[in-house]
Amino acid sequence: MRVGIIGAGLQGRRRARALKEFDDAELVIVAAAHLERAKLLADEMGCEATANWEDAVAREDINAIIVSTPPNLHLPICTAALKQGKHVLCEKPLAWNPEEAKQIVGMAYENGMKLKCGFNLRHHPGMRQAREWLNKGSVGEPSFIRMRYGIGGRPGYEKDWRAKAEIAGGGQLMDQGMHALDLSRWFMGEFAEVFGFLATSFWDIAPMEDNAFALLRTAKGQIASLHVSWTQWKNLFSLEIFGRDGYTTVEGLGGSYGVERAILGRRAFLEPFKEEIIEFRGEDRSWYEEWKEFATAIKEGREPLGNGYDGLQALRLAYAIYESNSQGCVVKLGV
Repeated sequence: MRVGIIGAGLQGRRRARALKEFDDAELVIVAAAHLERAKLLADEMGCEATANWEDAVAREDINAIIVSTPPNLHLPICTAALKQGKHVLCEKPLAWNPEEAKQIVGMAYENGMKLKCGFNLRHHPGMRQAREWLNKGSVGEPSFIRMRYGIGGRPGYEKDWRAKAEIAGGGQLMDQGMHALDLSRWFMGEFAEVFGFLATSFWDIAPMEDNAFALLRTAKGQIASLHVSWTQWKNLFSLEIFGRDGYTTVEGLGGSYGVERAILGRRAFLEPFKEEIIEFRGEDRSWYEEWKEFATAIKEGREPLGNGYDGLQALRLAYAIYESNSQGCVVKLGV
């Protein structure tokens, strides 16, 4: 697999370093709007650099493109790469809005290419353990999800590209909110109704949100409660899934979020209370695992985990939350 990376920021560096661990993947070129940044990463990886993303997309010796740019650039880059017959791994959110995401997904299907959205949290070991417990029926069918995910930002965060609507498409809901929505769908399935509140509590980014609260309900009545925040002054990740027979929790993501843990508890009214706890230590390997899944899906001719459709559905949910907040009502989702 010969690969081009577009975007040389933090995510681009993470993706490039993950690629370096694979003997059957070669990073050929790094593209970034500022050539100096592209060269910095390219020199580290031992590959070419360019200031024009079109150069990477047009190369016939490249099989796949990793898109690590802000969301406003995802549509032109992804569609051009897919049209050129290249598989695409695009960071979340898949696009600036659902309409653009639909165009990207359509282009992938039309050209027979694999499209993956950068939902790396699916590839964290705690998440995979929770998924395994659910698949085994350890907690029964999920009845509700409670999820909290937040950071505290940094000085000048209101000047970051993430705080500019014309670039990001929205605030925290379009940032960490994408992971929260994707994981809720992954563990519970499709949602039929959405109700949400947005708030701008601290950062000078109005009308964009630095906090988003949402309730999502499936057609069967299962409910997911989500809160994502840019005013969580101590970084936090907590995903709790409660079923008829027990519960599973994933907390921490390593680093500033604390040690990643997967917890399993079972309903047992008359027995001594106990939990099974697994701690996952060491560096974050989700970027490595995500590329491995993407490359394997290409080789096997199947859809990757966290594909383009999943990226589109997460965006549809986010925009339903925006609509609910604006209209002050429950928004019903079509199939």
